[in-house]
Amino acid sequence: MTDFLAEIYPWTKSLHVMSVIAWMAGLFYLPRLFVHHTEKVEVGSETDKLFQIMERKLLKLIMNPAMISTWIFGLALVFTPGIVDWSEGWPWIKAGAVLGMTWFHGWLDQRHKEFRDGQNTRSGRTYRMMNELPTVFMIIIVIMVIARPV
Repeated sequence: MTDFLAEIYPWTKSLHVMSVIAWMAGLFYLPRLFVHHTEKVEVGSETDKLFQIMERKLLKLIMNPAMISTWIFGLALVFTPGIVDWSEGWPWIKAGAVLGMTWFHGWLDQRHKEFRDGQNTRSGRTYRMMNELPTVFMIIIVIMVIARPV
């Protein structure tokens, strides 16, 4: 199996990068939708229903598949011989940031359900602040993978 993973490494890495890009796009955009949904939309209105459709489709049709494929191709890279040396510090820090990114995805999913149920209690400011988290995780991940400082 490891020989197979080594043979398809360029394809696995390519699919992983594409998946990450799609996932990150959603992680950046969904909180922005929540900001506008919170600040500009009356609960129960036609616009509320429209925002809920956009948020649901972004989450279910783009973000969830992208997160799953990111994890699948990422794990395939981890199991490819010679790619990750777990005796170094960088893969552990990157793994922590990926878990943080996954937690943020789950947090957004819970907020989506609150909007769906008309139960959102968070302000636009909260969503603006939380929107910075994926950027922080992305910076950590990219530095760990490219520069490998530790």
